[in-house]
Amino acid sequence: MMEEKTLDIVLDVKVKVTVQLGSCQLPMRDVLELVPGSVIQLMQHASDPVGLYVNDKLVAYGEVVVVEDNFGIKITELVGSGRA
Repeated sequence: MMEEKTLDIVLDVKVKVTVQLGSCQLPMRDVLELVPGSVIQLMQHASDPVGLYVNDKLVAYGEVVVVEDNFGIKITELVGSGRA
């Protein structure tokens, strides 16, 4: 009974969930030259899955989807689970 109460408290804790589309490295010179309309090429192909991070730890991969007028992510693989 006590474990169930403790688990309920933990389940309500908010965590930061981040989706990483891609990344790249730029020289500071290029960063300082960025203006509205600049395009930065990422080191990721459009067909590659995006990473889902919980508190900066990778937990899943997925595909970007549009839900009404918002972006979302459809989970395709849990990290370490070996299942899709």
